Amino acid sequence: MRDYPSNQRMLIFSGSANPGFTDKIAEHLGIKVGEITRRKFKNGEIYIRFEESVRGADVFVVQPCGEPVNDNFMELLIMVDALKRASASMINCVIPHYPYARQDKKAEGREPITAKLVADLLKVAGMDRMIAVDLHTATIQGFFDVPVDHITAIPIIANYFKGKHIKNGVVVSPDVGGVKRASIFANQLHMPLAILDKIRPGPNMAKVDHLVGDVEGKDAIIFDDMIDTGGTICEAVNTLYNFKAKKVYIGATHPIFSGNAIEKLQSSDVEEIVVADTLPLKNDLSAGKIKMVSITGLLAKTIKKIYHCKSVSELFKGENLV
Repeated sequence: MRDYPSNQRMLIFSGSANPGFTDKIAEHLGIKVGEITRRKFKNGEIYIRFEESVRGADVFVVQPCGEPVNDNFMELLIMVDALKRASASMINCVIPHYPYARQDKKAEGREPITAKLVADLLKVAGMDRMIAVDLHTATIQGFFDVPVDHITAIPIIANYFKGKHIKNGVVVSPDVGGVKRASIFANQLHMPLAILDKIRPGPNMAKVDHLVGDVEGKDAIIFDDMIDTGGTICEAVNTLYNFKAKKVYIGATHPIFSGNAIEKLQSSDVEEIVVADTLPLKNDLSAGKIKMVSITGLLAKTIKKIYHCKSVSELFKGENLV
């Protein structure tokens, strides 16, 4: 494992999940994205070939593992394996959205811990380091035997809301598990924190139980790490209005937006939804309530720090340890 400043070439390659995202990172770095030949056989198998030598290079592979999750993750594994066999010096996986992150523990008997399996597969394939963005739980970092650089989109989303000059605001955690994350967000905005308590009767289902804190007459910002189906977050919006919040905004890092989530959010009473670009969106958001902010510049800074063996945590003053 390299622990000294690299004198090797820096190369960056993109998976097929979101090549435009990788292009922006490369632009910030002042380099070009490397060429890859990829194709799918008729039976769905993936073929990868790197079109330039990677021998001895510090390689960064960017692949957000959103929908289709399994295809994107398998492609990443194949890319890592190809780089290992081609004698890359360091294989760094930039995974803006980590797959299976919510399966980080056994909730019932005879269940897998798939987030740990993902870590094992990446290590076996040949990954030397992972850069992740706002992991669902800090536990996931402990699943790896290689370095994990955990970065957060919280400062970027917070800066967007600072620009709105909200005078009487409150940050709301949508559940008890997200309190630390929401607390960091609230501190950056110099706002108090409220907490919604909820129960989960089933997958992608949640019922808000009660509110801890005061939102009456205030502009409330719900902050979470991801929005999936939108059902839970829309119920949270309605609950806050029932508690007489003046306006309700949403901030989240990962826009999973499964099923009709976007339509659900657009038709809700929320003022605005602010998300990071960790996952590509299929819909045109130019006329809607959803605003996307970019973390590509932050990822480029992180990559530079890693390449030159400098501290990544100094970018966040310790607030990336959610």
